[in-house]
Amino acid sequence: MLFIMTDSQIVDEKFLVYINDILSAGYIPELFAPDELDGIYGKIRGEAKSQGILDTAECLHNFFINKVKRNLHMGLCFSPVGDAFRFRARQFPALLSQTSIDWFHAWPRDALVGVAQRFLAKIEFPSEEISDAIANHMAFVHLSIDAANQEFKERERRFNYTTPTSFLELISFYEKLLAEKQGTIVD
Repeated sequence: MLFIMTDSQIVDEKFLVYINDILSAGYIPELFAPDELDGIYGKIRGEAKSQGILDTAECLHNFFINKVKRNLHMGLCFSPVGDAFRFRARQFPALLSQTSIDWFHAWPRDALVGVAQRFLAKIEFPSEEISDAIANHMAFVHLSIDAANQEFKERERRFNYTTPTSFLELISFYEKLLAEKQGTIVD
Protein backbone atom coordinates (compact mmCIF):
# COMPACT_ATOMS: atom_id res chain seq x y z
CA MET A 1 0.00 0.00 0.00
CA LEU A 2 1.42 3.40 -0.96
CA PHE A 3 0.33 6.63 0.69
CA ILE A 4 1.27 9.68 -1.38
CA MET A 5 1.18 13.20 0.03
CA THR A 6 2.37 16.44 -1.53
CA ASP A 7 3.35 19.55 0.39
CA SER A 8 0.35 21.38 -1.08
CA GLN A 9 -1.96 18.92 0.71
CA ILE A 10 -0.66 19.97 4.11
CA VAL A 11 -3.29 22.49 5.13
CA ASP A 12 -2.34 22.22 8.80
CA GLU A 13 1.15 21.52 10.16
CA LYS A 14 -0.45 19.10 12.65
CA PHE A 15 -0.66 16.60 9.79
CA LEU A 16 3.11 16.32 9.96
CA VAL A 17 2.97 15.21 13.60
CA TYR A 18 1.18 12.06 12.45
CA ILE A 19 3.45 11.57 9.44
CA ASN A 20 6.47 11.95 11.72
CA ASP A 21 5.00 9.35 14.13
CA ILE A 22 4.37 6.87 11.32
CA LEU A 23 7.87 7.34 9.92
CA SER A 24 9.67 7.08 13.25
CA ALA A 25 7.59 4.49 15.15
CA GLY A 26 5.43 2.83 12.51
CA TYR A 27 2.17 3.82 14.16
CA ILE A 28 0.22 6.76 15.53
CA PRO A 29 -0.36 6.55 19.28
CA GLU A 30 -4.03 6.35 20.25
CA LEU A 31 -5.14 6.07 16.62
CA PHE A 32 -7.40 3.15 17.44
CA ALA A 33 -9.87 2.87 20.30
CA PRO A 34 -9.41 -0.22 22.54
CA ASP A 35 -12.40 -2.00 20.98
CA GLU A 36 -10.99 -1.35 17.48
CA LEU A 37 -7.66 -2.84 18.54
CA ASP A 38 -9.48 -5.94 19.82
CA GLY A 39 -11.07 -6.31 16.38
CA ILE A 40 -7.68 -5.95 14.68
CA TYR A 41 -6.10 -8.50 17.02
CA GLY A 42 -8.94 -10.92 16.26
CA LYS A 43 -8.32 -10.62 12.53
CA ILE A 44 -4.55 -11.22 12.77
CA ARG A 45 -4.57 -13.77 15.61
CA GLY A 46 -4.57 -16.80 13.27
CA GLU A 47 -1.73 -15.45 11.13
CA ALA A 48 0.30 -14.52 14.23
CA LYS A 49 -0.20 -18.00 15.76
CA SER A 50 0.96 -19.65 12.53
CA GLN A 51 4.20 -17.66 12.83
CA GLY A 52 4.75 -18.65 16.47
CA ILE A 53 3.69 -15.32 18.02
CA LEU A 54 2.28 -15.53 21.55
CA ASP A 55 -1.42 -14.72 21.95
CA THR A 56 -0.99 -11.64 24.16
CA ALA A 57 -2.15 -8.10 23.46
CA GLU A 58 1.44 -6.79 23.42
CA CYS A 59 2.71 -9.51 21.06
CA LEU A 60 -0.27 -9.11 18.73
CA HIS A 61 0.20 -5.32 18.74
CA ASN A 62 3.89 -5.68 17.83
CA PHE A 63 2.98 -8.20 15.10
CA PHE A 64 0.39 -5.76 13.70
CA ILE A 65 2.82 -2.82 13.76
CA ASN A 66 5.53 -4.86 12.04
CA LYS A 67 3.04 -5.92 9.38
CA VAL A 68 2.08 -2.28 8.80
CA LYS A 69 5.76 -1.30 8.56
CA ARG A 70 6.35 -4.00 5.91
CA ASN A 71 3.30 -3.16 3.83
CA LEU A 72 2.69 0.59 4.14
CA HIS A 73 4.95 2.83 2.11
CA MET A 74 4.86 6.60 2.03
CA GLY A 75 5.67 8.86 -0.86
CA LEU A 76 6.18 12.42 0.35
CA CYS A 77 6.45 14.87 -2.54
CA PHE A 78 7.90 18.02 -1.02
CA SER A 79 9.53 20.88 -2.84
CA PRO A 80 12.90 22.05 -1.51
CA VAL A 81 12.10 25.61 -2.59
CA GLY A 82 11.41 28.10 0.19
CA ASP A 83 11.60 28.02 3.96
CA ALA A 84 8.75 25.54 4.54
CA PHE A 85 10.87 22.47 3.78
CA ARG A 86 13.70 23.59 6.06
CA PHE A 87 11.26 24.42 8.88
CA ARG A 88 9.48 21.08 8.53
CA ALA A 89 12.76 19.15 8.51
CA ARG A 90 13.76 20.79 11.82
CA GLN A 91 10.34 20.36 13.45
CA PHE A 92 9.78 16.78 12.24
CA PRO A 93 13.15 15.00 12.06
CA ALA A 94 11.75 11.71 10.73
CA LEU A 95 11.02 13.51 7.42
CA LEU A 96 14.76 13.34 6.78
CA SER A 97 16.12 10.61 9.05
CA GLN A 98 13.55 7.96 8.10
CA THR A 99 13.21 8.64 4.37
CA SER A 100 15.14 8.28 1.16
CA ILE A 101 15.33 11.47 -0.83
CA ASP A 102 14.99 11.26 -4.61
CA TRP A 103 16.13 14.41 -6.36
CA PHE A 104 14.58 14.74 -9.77
CA HIS A 105 16.58 15.98 -12.69
CA ALA A 106 15.66 18.95 -14.80
CA TRP A 107 13.07 18.48 -17.51
CA PRO A 108 14.51 18.16 -21.01
CA ARG A 109 13.85 20.98 -23.45
CA ASP A 110 11.40 18.94 -25.54
CA ALA A 111 9.29 18.17 -22.47
CA LEU A 112 9.22 21.83 -21.47
CA VAL A 113 8.15 22.89 -24.96
CA GLY A 114 5.48 20.17 -25.03
CA VAL A 115 4.02 21.21 -21.67
CA ALA A 116 4.02 24.88 -22.66
CA GLN A 117 2.32 24.10 -25.99
CA ARG A 118 -0.36 22.07 -24.23
CA PHE A 119 -1.19 24.91 -21.85
CA LEU A 120 -0.96 27.57 -24.53
CA ALA A 121 -3.29 25.63 -26.85
CA LYS A 122 -6.30 27.15 -25.09
CA ILE A 123 -5.14 30.67 -26.00
CA GLU A 124 -6.05 32.01 -29.41
CA PHE A 125 -2.92 33.29 -31.19
CA PRO A 126 -2.84 34.84 -34.67
CA SER A 127 -0.77 31.88 -35.91
CA GLU A 128 0.65 28.56 -34.79
CA GLU A 129 4.19 29.91 -35.31
CA ILE A 130 3.64 32.53 -32.60
CA SER A 131 2.36 29.90 -30.17
CA ASP A 132 5.37 27.66 -30.92
CA ALA A 133 7.79 30.58 -30.55
CA ILE A 134 6.31 31.47 -27.14
CA ALA A 135 6.52 27.82 -25.99
CA ASN A 136 10.14 27.62 -27.14
CA HIS A 137 10.96 30.90 -25.42
CA MET A 138 9.41 29.68 -22.16
CA ALA A 139 11.57 26.55 -22.33
CA PHE A 140 14.63 28.72 -23.06
CA VAL A 141 13.90 30.97 -20.06
CA HIS A 142 13.42 27.99 -17.73
CA LEU A 143 16.64 26.32 -18.89
CA SER A 144 18.61 29.57 -18.64
CA ILE A 145 17.54 29.82 -15.00
CA ASP A 146 19.03 26.36 -14.44
CA ALA A 147 22.33 27.63 -15.85
CA ALA A 148 22.16 30.67 -13.56
CA ASN A 149 21.44 28.36 -10.60
CA GLN A 150 24.58 26.36 -11.38
CA GLU A 151 26.66 29.54 -11.61
CA PHE A 152 25.17 30.72 -8.30
CA LYS A 153 26.07 27.38 -6.68
CA GLU A 154 29.67 27.62 -7.89
CA ARG A 155 30.08 31.24 -6.85
CA GLU A 156 28.13 31.32 -3.56
CA ARG A 157 28.27 27.60 -2.60
CA ARG A 158 24.50 27.68 -2.09
CA PHE A 159 21.70 25.91 -3.88
CA ASN A 160 18.80 27.54 -5.66
CA TYR A 161 16.16 25.29 -7.16
CA THR A 162 14.00 25.64 -10.24
CA THR A 163 11.22 23.09 -10.07
CA PRO A 164 8.53 21.96 -12.52
CA THR A 165 6.14 24.02 -10.41
CA SER A 166 8.23 27.10 -11.25
CA PHE A 167 7.76 26.38 -14.95
CA LEU A 168 4.02 25.89 -14.54
CA GLU A 169 3.84 29.16 -12.60
CA LEU A 170 5.67 30.90 -15.47
CA ILE A 171 3.03 29.64 -17.90
CA SER A 172 0.21 30.63 -15.55
CA PHE A 173 1.70 34.10 -15.06
CA TYR A 174 2.02 34.54 -18.83
CA GLU A 175 -1.62 33.53 -19.37
CA LYS A 176 -2.81 35.93 -16.65
CA LEU A 177 -0.66 38.83 -17.88
CA LEU A 178 -1.71 38.25 -21.50
CA ALA A 179 -5.40 38.29 -20.52
CA GLU A 180 -4.93 41.52 -18.53
CA LYS A 181 -3.08 43.27 -21.36
CA GLN A 182 -5.59 42.09 -23.97
CA GLY A 183 -8.37 43.39 -21.72
CA THR A 184 -6.80 46.86 -21.48
CA ILE A 185 -6.32 47.03 -25.26
CA VAL A 186 -9.92 46.02 -25.98
CA ASP A 187 -11.32 48.44 -23.39
